[in-house]
Order: sequence, then C-alpha cells, then structure tokens
Amino acid sequence: MKSTEKKQTIKEIKEQLKSQIPLSDNELNILKQDKRKGVQTALKQYEKRLLKEKLLKEKYRDMQTYEQACRAEGNVYIAGIDEVGRGPLAGPVVSAAVILPEEPDLLGINDSKKLSEKERESWFLRIKNVALAINYSVVSPETIDQLNIYEATRVSMKEAVEGLNREPDCLLVDAMHIDSSIPQVKIIKGDAKSISIAAASIVAKVIRDNIMKKLARDYPEYGFEENAGYGTKKHLESLKIYGVTPIHRKSYRPVKERL
Repeated sequence: MKSTEKKQTIKEIKEQLKSQIPLSDNELNILKQDKRKGVQTALKQYEKRLLKEKLLKEKYRDMQTYEQACRAEGNVYIAGIDEVGRGPLAGPVVSAAVILPEEPDLLGINDSKKLSEKERESWFLRIKNVALAINYSVVSPETIDQLNIYEATRVSMKEAVEGLNREPDCLLVDAMHIDSSIPQVKIIKGDAKSISIAAASIVAKVIRDNIMKKLARDYPEYGFEENAGYGTKKHLESLKIYGVTPIHRKSYRPVKERL
C-alpha cells in the first residue's frame, strides 16, 4: 500500500534546514536518503553551518579558560588589558581594560585584528552593553618619545586599570607585565586566547582609530584615516613632502630621519 504522506518540496526542506531548531537523527536519515540534488546540497550546507557553530562554541569556551582559572582561585572581577598602536609612526598608544561578567553574551568575539572595521564597531557596542567596567588610557607621542614605546605602553596599561570604576581581583595582560600589586597573568597572543583581552583589544582599537580619524582632519596629507599612523607608502611619501607633524613619534627612525 502506497504512503499517502505528501513529500516535502525542496523549498520546504531548505526552510526547515535554515531553522535554528536542530533536526532529529530520524529526520536527518530521511533527508540523507532523499536522492534529489537540491536536498543533498541543502543538507551539506546545513551540516557545514552546524560544524561552524560547533567550532565557534568550542573557541568561545576555550577563550574563557584563563577567566575560569582566576575565578577558581576566588577572584570575581577579572580585567583583560590590551593595547593598540605600538608600531605606528604617528599618534598615541591606547590601552583598554575591560571587566566582563562571568557569563557574557559575546559568542563569536575575536581578536580585533581579525575583524573588519564595521565588525569592531558592532562588537564595541556589544561589549559596552555587557561589561561590568571599561576604561582606556591614551598616551601621547611626546611621552612615547620620552620613555620609549615599551615603557609608554606599560604606563598606558596601568592607567587603564587604575581608572576602572571597580578594582579588579586579577589581571589578564596581553604579552606584558604592568606595574601593579594586583595579581596578573601575562598571556602571549592573549587577544586570541582570552575573552577579556579580546574585548579590551576591540575597545582600544576602536578608540584609537577614532582618534586618528579626527587627527586626519588636522593633517589631511598623511592619510591617517586609512593608515592609522602606520608607515604605509603614502604616509612615508607625505613625510618626505610635508615633513614631521607634532603628532609624529620623533624617536622612530623614519620620522627621525626627516627632522
């Protein structure tokens, strides 16, 4: 006796696979036996999406390992600290400190360098909405020249921590050790390994990029809105033509050579 059950159309199956409700094993087996090419293509896309989501969740869990280790020791407020702007020939170095709640809604967050400008702006707003505390510090080119970039970065990071509206119990610092009595963990490539440092890297990057866009209006010849002060071809050519500005780092060789 033939089944009277109506067979789903390919369009209906595609809509079903787009749903956020996972299919049961029985439903998947039925689709795997469906010989229609459109069904098999949709099924492959569905399985690819599930794998991507699984890897995303695994990375998200991995990025909270250091935070969980701090909490296991009785710490509550864990600050991630990162900086942006050690390499540019012009503009400040900016550091940010971010304290996130134990279960932040930030699935998919990543190192700021791996995000587009639009993505960073979006994440910046999300971080502001969920963070328990955020602060940033801007250290001028003059201070960088006086101290050197390494020490200026340490000063910037310390200021970012000290300006938080609640005192952290533990610091997670990207590749640096700062002058603080608060227990801290130095993490190489921390912006890819710690959710708190990743959040700080995004905050620092967005803040610094916005500063450089404003400076670009004062010094339009150098393309700061595009190069953020880094030594691009256009920037170096502009240095030759227009010379050194007050926001250039005079201790950096390409700038020093133009003095």
